Amino acid sequence: MDAKRRDKTSAKQAPERDRRRWAREAQPHNEAAPLLAPALEPLSFSTLELAPEDQFAAWQAHMAPLVEVRLPDDRSLDDGFPANHTAWNLGGMLIVQQHAPAHSYIRSAAKLRSSSIDHWYIVLPRIGRSWTEVDRRVAEGQPGKLEIRSLGYPFRGRTTDSESLFLYLPRDLFSDAAATLDAKNNSILAGNFANLLVDYVNSIEARLRSLTAEDLPRIVHATRSMIIACLTPPAEHVAAAEQLTSVALMERARRYVQNNLDAAHLTPDTMCRALGVSRSRLYQLFEPSGGVLHYIQSRRLLAAHIALSDPADSRRIVEIAEAFGFSSAANFSRAFSKEFGYSPREGRTAVVLPRPANSVSLAGHEKAPSFEGWLKALGT
Repeated sequence: MDAKRRDKTSAKQAPERDRRRWAREAQPHNEAAPLLAPALEPLSFSTLELAPEDQFAAWQAHMAPLVEVRLPDDRSLDDGFPANHTAWNLGGMLIVQQHAPAHSYIRSAAKLRSSSIDHWYIVLPRIGRSWTEVDRRVAEGQPGKLEIRSLGYPFRGRTTDSESLFLYLPRDLFSDAAATLDAKNNSILAGNFANLLVDYVNSIEARLRSLTAEDLPRIVHATRSMIIACLTPPAEHVAAAEQLTSVALMERARRYVQNNLDAAHLTPDTMCRALGVSRSRLYQLFEPSGGVLHYIQSRRLLAAHIALSDPADSRRIVEIAEAFGFSSAANFSRAFSKEFGYSPREGRTAVVLPRPANSVSLAGHEKAPSFEGWLKALGT
């Protein structure tokens, strides 16, 4: 009997030792991971607190960096224009939640000549419909369908009462796929990849308030990859060779400008020789961007702004101006102030280039961030 009891006791003890062994090995996995603070703070604009007769003028001013907006013929200023616009800055991408009553909009050739903004943008309508024309080709936007459009080309359109999500992405983010995107300007994205992108964009929006600084560049990269996957066509749908050649030439020209911003010889003539094109062909390429000289100056001003905003760059303002081709400090100051809305000195002391909200506190800065400022510095 004693032997039997010892056998039973041994049988019971063995699994107990196993349980203790596994429990000890699992303990390190129970340690909680450190929590990271959210990185984003929205930039909100609303007309709701204004008097009805003042609402549309406020909306016009807010949207002026992008488009000119007008009321439908059957509406007046007294009807009011209750609209909301909430922007989120992910550093390499802006996400905008927008609700607005019916209106028409136009990005004219004159607007392009006065603006350095040439980003791509994706629209995901939630409510309402829109009709946008580029080069006499109309894209009809509707809920659940993604639209892609360039701010580097003129367009016009109209929309009903709408609620939409916008993604603004810098052109340089797609420098290796410029031909693919330009061939799809003002298109409605369709297919399985487009549906996956819709789901992905919806999931990003749901998590905007909890994203960390480490998340942001990964999200921008993933969004870029998914957009390219949506646009990459089968071989039989590739655009005509002449169109793709023009797009490739334009991309070469953009890269030449970017690589020679600090060169004194950066002129239309040197660009023609480097690219192997005629002067008239070069002007034709840059006409939608406001002209060759306008484009060069806009890129130089942006590069100068980045240098001014860099705490590690100890050069004087006049030295930075000279490094980017400006013959005098006065000329540089006038051009800089016209482009960004504040002086080079303010740009240096306030470090006003937009960043994700938690990385740059508003405390101690002379100027609060603006939607226009975020657009102009997007991707820098």
